[in-house]
Amino acid sequence: MARVPAVGGLLPPEPGANAAPPERGIAIETLELLEWPLLADHLAGFAGTEAGRRHCRRLPLPASPAESRRLLAETTELLALDGLIEGGLSFQGVADTRATVLLCAKGGCAGGEELLQLAATLAAARRLRRQIEDPQLRPFCSALVGELRTLPELEQRLHFCLEEGGRVADRASSELAALRRRLAAALAERRERLQELLRRFAPLLQDTVLSERSGRPVLAVKAGAAGQVKGLVHDSSASGQTVYIEPQAVIALGNRLRELQGEERELERAVLLELSGRVGEEAEALQQLQHILVRLDAGLARARYGAWLGAVRPELADDPEAAFELRDLRHPLLLWQQRREGGAPVVPVTVRVGPDLRVVAITGPNTGGKTVTLKSLGLAALMARAGLFLPCSGTPRLPWCGRVLADIGDEQSLQQNLSTFSGHIRRIARILEALSTSEDPAHPADPVGAAGQRGASLVLLDEVGAGTDPTEGAALAAALLRHLAGKARLTIATTHFGELKALKYSDPRFENASVAFDVDTLSPTYRLQWGIPGRSNALAIARRLGLEETVVEAAARALGPGGEGDVNRVIEGLERQRQRQQEAAEEAAVLLARTELLHEELLQRWEQQRQQSAELQERRRQELEHSIREGQGEVRRIIRRLRQAGAGGRGAGETARQAGQRLKRLQAEHRPQPERREHGGWRPRVGDRVRLLALGKAAEVLAIADDGTELTVRCGVLRSTVDLAAIEGLHGEKPAPPEPRQPVVNVRSRRSPGSRGPEVRTEGNTVDVRGLRVHEAEAAVEERLRGANGPVWVIHGIGTGKLKRGLRQWLESVPYVERVADAEQGDGGPGCSVIWVK
Repeated sequence: MARVPAVGGLLPPEPGANAAPPERGIAIETLELLEWPLLADHLAGFAGTEAGRRHCRRLPLPASPAESRRLLAETTELLALDGLIEGGLSFQGVADTRATVLLCAKGGCAGGEELLQLAATLAAARRLRRQIEDPQLRPFCSALVGELRTLPELEQRLHFCLEEGGRVADRASSELAALRRRLAAALAERRERLQELLRRFAPLLQDTVLSERSGRPVLAVKAGAAGQVKGLVHDSSASGQTVYIEPQAVIALGNRLRELQGEERELERAVLLELSGRVGEEAEALQQLQHILVRLDAGLARARYGAWLGAVRPELADDPEAAFELRDLRHPLLLWQQRREGGAPVVPVTVRVGPDLRVVAITGPNTGGKTVTLKSLGLAALMARAGLFLPCSGTPRLPWCGRVLADIGDEQSLQQNLSTFSGHIRRIARILEALSTSEDPAHPADPVGAAGQRGASLVLLDEVGAGTDPTEGAALAAALLRHLAGKARLTIATTHFGELKALKYSDPRFENASVAFDVDTLSPTYRLQWGIPGRSNALAIARRLGLEETVVEAAARALGPGGEGDVNRVIEGLERQRQRQQEAAEEAAVLLARTELLHEELLQRWEQQRQQSAELQERRRQELEHSIREGQGEVRRIIRRLRQAGAGGRGAGETARQAGQRLKRLQAEHRPQPERREHGGWRPRVGDRVRLLALGKAAEVLAIADDGTELTVRCGVLRSTVDLAAIEGLHGEKPAPPEPRQPVVNVRSRRSPGSRGPEVRTEGNTVDVRGLRVHEAEAAVEERLRGANGPVWVIHGIGTGKLKRGLRQWLESVPYVERVADAEQGDGGPGCSVIWVK
């Protein structure tokens, strides 16, 4: 079967294929050394289809930076979409249809079940396109699914002709439907005859249940009565007591059924051939559809794998000389081991390599994490190239690496008569050959284009120069690193040779790094330190592991002055100085945190005191209002009792009513006014420094909205838009609100200029107080006035005029009443008053 075209990249050779060129061989060998297939297998676990899992296990590497960026963009878009859809994107119904399409394209006949799977794949593709396609939000994925042809006519035809399980439906062919009706009738006729024979020969039968032999119905006849039943003997029991006979009466009918079943198979095959022909005609579109679905499934797997790792999207630079900036990089395979298998926590490393650096020599004790650092960086370069997110903090930045070449581990081989040193040298020779070739190791058949297409070269060497005489090994390692400094963008080598630590001081292209070591516990911390070479700590480890003290002391004396011992002492001093600086920085950070906490506490206390003062004033005002309301109630009760006593108490009742009106004026005088803060006229301007109340941090004003209610500010690297009320001056000034714009409204009305709009009397703005006493009418009118948003009509009648005068006198004392006048003649005239509120 033909292989699906890959999106470029390094793939293991097919079985039986010709041997790969040396430069391609070392590139593929590097993938094995970095355990890239294991990472691809982990990725495949997040795919939703079998075809997607196969693609992820191969995990091809793109041939250009543009292709890698497109994969990263697809990963980003699918990750966001997967979080928006309830339950996530689903590839349910998508099957691997390549074999079916290939068979149909060659003129073969596919089975009904395979064709149904193809129809389900078309339906799933249409659903996915509908969920994904949005050029504004997802331009890359939308461009990908925009090429999908889901062939709805073919899908409908397949579903029309096939039933569940792949059986050809009766409706697929009129001839097939007629034939199946005849077949069903023949089966029913044979069943009736057999039931009749069962009843007739019941005494001669061992069992009254119909059996079947070789697809033919038989009766279980007693051996002694076999001659009494005419028919064809198909079988007998193991004991010989039962003979299975097909009755003569149904043999001809059975033969007819066999003929009908053969015709049915021929008609079903004709339908399947017709459907397969339709599939073969659309083979190209179906192959493209399968390829796009695999791409989408692989992209979603990358997104979910990155989310599971807690990874972030990297930025790939076109310039091969760009810097490497990877903060808190964690080895993805160790993260998998930690989370899936309960392994130890992964210690992150930070890699910052400027554009001028070419070689980094990492030193330190064994088992300190040097090799893990090499593999982490190598995997990070490959993951970014493959469109995967990196398990880092912040935004990782690195150049697009077209070549990642490694010599890690021991290539000792007894069969090939290779020692450790010989194995390393042969692998390094292949690395140098790959760097010198004029072809890209990922695509040896393609001529090398611009440097941006070839990308940066990353070389990883573990224990360079080891396995031979230390003096010669150190000299060879130094010469090799100098050579690689001119060939590769970045070479990272681990070593124990002291001579390599000194290369930094004679060549600005070199840098030292080391893995930290705890001298108290004699155990590595796995943290990478830049700028300081590390010590092997062999003597300290030997002393801790119980080696005789005399041997350790003798070794220390053998180091001698001016040799490795002096270098180690210098390194030890640098480490102590670095430790002191780190402790001082931590103390300063703690002091700063305490200062910020104190500042926050002071602000909280000030706000608390301000709130308590406002609460006290509010409580006193409420107590005063409560007292006034009680006085008003008492006055109303007195008025009621006096008026009920008769005319003799009317003067006293009028006096009490006037006292109640004075209490209302007192309440109005003590009504709380809206709080008005004095802002002193301070307004922020562009370029001013202000404090964000939500964060308690200073920010710079970048822009101010036209209406003055919103500001664009920058706090550190954060740029946001906030309301005017969300800031204050650095000295606590509160911003003055912007001057309100007075809208100009032209209203044409036949009413007087003092009118507030249409004044139409309705049931909602009219209160009838006829028959009530003055104090009762006051209460009813006051209740209506409090909810009024326009004039209120009060019907009091004419009568003696006492109710009207009492209401008019009371309304003059109400502070929120603007004016009172008689209603128009049509609304009641003098018997109705109109009240306008302010």
